[in-house]
Amino acid sequence: MTTETLTVRPAGPGDARDICALLNAVDVIEIGRPETDLGTVEADLNHPDVDLATDSWLAFTGGRLVAYALVWADSGPGRVDGDHYVLPGHGRAALALLRRMEDRARRMAAGAGPGARLRIQLNVRPTLDLTLLTGRGYRSVRRYQVMTRRLSPAADLPPAPPGGLVLRDCAADGADRRRAHALVEETFAAHFGHAHRPYESWLDHIDGRSLDWSLVWIASLPGKGDVAVLVTRDDRTSMGWISHLGVRADLRGYGFGSHLLRHAFAAYAARGRDTLGLGVDTLNETGALALYEAHGMALHYAVDTWELTLHPQG
Repeated sequence: MTTETLTVRPAGPGDARDICALLNAVDVIEIGRPETDLGTVEADLNHPDVDLATDSWLAFTGGRLVAYALVWADSGPGRVDGDHYVLPGHGRAALALLRRMEDRARRMAAGAGPGARLRIQLNVRPTLDLTLLTGRGYRSVRRYQVMTRRLSPAADLPPAPPGGLVLRDCAADGADRRRAHALVEETFAAHFGHAHRPYESWLDHIDGRSLDWSLVWIASLPGKGDVAVLVTRDDRTSMGWISHLGVRADLRGYGFGSHLLRHAFAAYAARGRDTLGLGVDTLNETGALALYEAHGMALHYAVDTWELTLHPQG
């Protein structure tokens, strides 16, 4: 029996369509339908913190693209994040890219000390053989749910604001965009996996320069100032998306998060969207999961965060 030749090379901007096709093939297997947009792949490949020559890999078997991986380190010292996608039955390619990711991550985290780690997120039923991870020392450290809700222009009407709450969008005011960033940093500071980023770095992380800022809202309250933030985006084919919904810790429990969520439902229903989605940490201590469930959001699929401690010698 002849083993097909495995070749590995860095990705380039011209590979975006082929990578997108691979990711959608994985989507169909893992979640039942394709949900990766070309623009998302292009944003990843053009991220200013990624050097494609050293931080990306494509694996081909018999000339066919079967696996793709990427690493980046914009989350602070000692933490490297990565993506890994592989078609079923291509364990040799999967392992080849894992090894390259780990070697590169060790160099990126050099000098960070014993806390250095590589994190990747995978569907709870991934195309990757999980024994490849556990056998190399990875452990699952967190689970996230992607939740969705169907929208209706007739049912999802703009909600009445509670207690004098006022919303303003960030379409015209650059100062408000910086204020939205500050509120994200404040309200998500204690969340697992949150990395503090200066404003410009945050813009790169969320692809903020192509964001429709009319779909980002700040909530203010008389006598309290700005109390909450809602960051959404409408550039996905499959659904509208809530990136961040955060309320100041001293003002949680007054219904402001609920109002912002229902505001998003109404705004996206009015735009003609039939589905809105978001991702939530299942162990979130603010009760976010229960909030979303109470407003009709349901599990679409779940992902696990896998972490590898980066020992300098491997």
